[in-house]
Amino acid sequence: MFDLDPRLQQDTLLLGDFPLSRLLLSNDSRYPWFILVPRREEVSEVFQLGAEDQRALWAETALLAEVLKDAFNADKINIATLGNVVSQLHMHVIVRYRDDDAWPAPVWGRHPAKPYEPDQLAALRDRLKSVMPEQFQFGGL
Repeated sequence: MFDLDPRLQQDTLLLGDFPLSRLLLSNDSRYPWFILVPRREEVSEVFQLGAEDQRALWAETALLAEVLKDAFNADKINIATLGNVVSQLHMHVIVRYRDDDAWPAPVWGRHPAKPYEPDQLAALRDRLKSVMPEQFQFGGL
């Protein structure tokens, strides 16, 4: 049974699901920061996924990155999987701008998180609804 790591539950908002991965939004309005979590038990490394799931994770990541780059007019998309604090396998897909609060440094630990206001969340969800592929199912928010 898939259980989301408590730290991810605490720091993110649920957006919905791709066929393999749950899509979360980091609750930091400084950056459009998305997190894909494969819905598989006890997986902390990409190589622990079967070959089909590895391909699916990369396909979902690349598709999300492309959609976000266009939808948010990003200067750069950062993609990373670290797992030093949260060991559950998760893929960060972060929209970056040359004038964001952390540029050009990584976003981790630069500034305290600035939680989304309800109107910001509604606007973000509306933006995503118009661009997300049909295999994505909205939930949460």
